Amino acid sequence: MGPRRCLLLLTLLAGALRAQQQQFMEYVERRLTLLEERISQWHDQSSRYSTELRDFKNQVLGMLETAEKEREAMRSEAESAAVRVDRLEREVDYLETQNPAPPCVEVDETLMEKQVATAKQRKNEKYTKLTDCSDTIASVRAMKILKRFGSTSGLWTKDAAGNSEKIYVFDGTANDTVYVFPRMREFTLFSATRKAARIKLPYPWVGTGHLVYDGHLYYIRQQGPFQVIKFNLANKTVVDSSVFPAEEQIPVFGLSPFTYIEVAADEEGLWAIYATKEDEKNICLAKLDPTSLDIEQMWDTPCPRENAEGAFVVCGALHVVYNTRLPSRARVQCVFDVSGTLAPEDASLVYFPKRYGSHSSMKYSPRERQIYAWDDGYQIIYRMEMKKKLEV
Repeated sequence: MGPRRCLLLLTLLAGALRAQQQQFMEYVERRLTLLEERISQWHDQSSRYSTELRDFKNQVLGMLETAEKEREAMRSEAESAAVRVDRLEREVDYLETQNPAPPCVEVDETLMEKQVATAKQRKNEKYTKLTDCSDTIASVRAMKILKRFGSTSGLWTKDAAGNSEKIYVFDGTANDTVYVFPRMREFTLFSATRKAARIKLPYPWVGTGHLVYDGHLYYIRQQGPFQVIKFNLANKTVVDSSVFPAEEQIPVFGLSPFTYIEVAADEEGLWAIYATKEDEKNICLAKLDPTSLDIEQMWDTPCPRENAEGAFVVCGALHVVYNTRLPSRARVQCVFDVSGTLAPEDASLVYFPKRYGSHSSMKYSPRERQIYAWDDGYQIIYRMEMKKKLEV
């Protein structure tokens, strides 16, 4: 190939390369321009979003500031209300303490002697049942320890006949003030008595054999002969009182020397559990009229006082709980059915779980089928498993 042809070929190739290079540069410029437009759009959108986010943030901060002010105002109102409630509670307590004690209901000695004679005539007769209750305790289904409150000995219970959820607490074995909590929750959650109303009784009680039944408190007052006081919880007055017609009474339970009369309730009504010098070894039982406090009928039971710590009545059958002076498992070892429909050998020997010491009180609730117990300052609920009595 001659030099001229080579030069011509090189010239043509150089022109083609310049044309391709120009096209490539134009393509790159178009792509860069498109990219710049997209970046500009993203920048505009980002700026708009930042502005909206800043406005939303300012709005939220304003709302939080308003909510904080309202919360502070509500807290101040709540503190003010708590102060007013505390002041009101103190004023109510003061008014209750200032109420004069109602006069003691005098006991007609002639009437009392007549009641004793009538009760002795019907002593140990077979009992005519008032209801169709035919259940007896099979076992302790569950146990729940609520808390520890007050003295080692005491009593806590609900109304055995009404539907009230109030909790009544009798701290100690000799006192004159009853604590009343509106519900179980207040009694369980609060360690102090700030949530409790106080009822100051006209006469101090003795022992732990008291009972709340149909809006009334039946408690034992010791002044000479033992006296059963019927106290209306609504208007805070003594409705009636009666000297218990039993001579030379002694503590009914060997392990609870502070209790001389145990007033109990079951599906049949009111009962009195007691002991006398006449039959010093065994426990006695009486059916009470809740309206007049008259004794309708009396029984001598085969249940011994020795090592007994408490008792309750279920469907007309007395259940006596025994223990030892050293802490051990409490158990029902003696059952006495006044209607004769439950043979002693068919009664279940119910065991209560081993706890701290011995029960100072055990109150059966017929509408809940459970027992409210006080064990060395601990408040315990025993839920009972029931079964049908076997006819003798």
